[in-house]
Amino acid sequence: MRGAGPPLKGRLSPQEVIGLDILILIVENTHFSSFRELSLTKPVRAKISALGTYLPPRVLTNADLEKMVDTTNEWIMERVGIRERHIVDKGVAASDLAVAAVKKLLESHPFDLQEVDLIVVGTVTPDMMYPSTACLVQHKLGIEDTWGFDVSAGCSGFLYALNTGVKFVESGQYKKVLVIGSDVNSSMTDYTDRAVCIIFGDGAGAVLLEPAEEGELGILDHVAQIEGMGGQYLFMPGGGSLHPATHETVDQKMHCIHQDGKNVFKYAVKKMVEMTERILEKNKLTGKDIDCFIAHQANRRIITATAERLGMPLEKVIINIDRYGNTTAGTIPIAMQTALEEGRLKKGDRVLVATVGAGFTSGATLLRWAF
Repeated sequence: MRGAGPPLKGRLSPQEVIGLDILILIVENTHFSSFRELSLTKPVRAKISALGTYLPPRVLTNADLEKMVDTTNEWIMERVGIRERHIVDKGVAASDLAVAAVKKLLESHPFDLQEVDLIVVGTVTPDMMYPSTACLVQHKLGIEDTWGFDVSAGCSGFLYALNTGVKFVESGQYKKVLVIGSDVNSSMTDYTDRAVCIIFGDGAGAVLLEPAEEGELGILDHVAQIEGMGGQYLFMPGGGSLHPATHETVDQKMHCIHQDGKNVFKYAVKKMVEMTERILEKNKLTGKDIDCFIAHQANRRIITATAERLGMPLEKVIINIDRYGNTTAGTIPIAMQTALEEGRLKKGDRVLVATVGAGFTSGATLLRWAF
């Protein structure tokens, strides 16, 4: 062009020319390919593609507890809504229940366990401080090339483990993630403490997370929160670095569950409503849009109060605490199994899952059931 002057490079210093050449090279080799990749990449959604649960065969009824502590069947049913709970035999640990749950999952959804990329276990009753329960589960299942870890979040353990596993699948690098909730609460229950021993049972559940195909259903959203001030109301003080095991800690029953039932109940009622309302509002939904509500099974009154606040009829609410008690990290997958068995959970259903646990921990997850 007339009057345009010398080419751009002719007006630059040698150093600037070199810099310009490098910049052009970078743009030519990365910019357009990155833009192309970005335009072709679609978000990966995780789905629950299989479920398995396990409950030990031994049953502890309210009639049994009447012989052990000063309580009655009527009082227990009125206060927490539990009729019986399952208890392990001596020598059975959390990893054993977890492995049994995975084997149940395989019965309904056979696949090669060697394809498992990650194992996440929610538990507050690990076999031991270390190795992790995930390591023990990996070894007992014979999975050769995987990794994993435990999540300690009290009764929120399964939901926190689930949402952790979801993020690994959403990264696009993980195709099969086992998420397990397993607890042997009888191992840390003082069966002379009537306020605690009536509540807890043992059990486990496992789900398989996989990427959803385009248009399929899956995990939609989650919210969660921790509030450490609640540590004073529900805890097991012995066995950690603060109070290592001694004759004194054993004599003082510091290796058992300590609970301030009144404060735990008040918080749980408030927080379960808060978490469920938060995730519904975030997704522009109401309780009427939910097909199935699966809450942590800690107390029947907490579950029904939340459902009532959300305007959900009880036929949409899964309650099995009367049969199994509070199995901590096991309650949500076990309740999922109950919903399937009772025909109240089917493919395409919009499901709301909520939990409150020791810590305090709390959370809610919204999903579309995928099978």
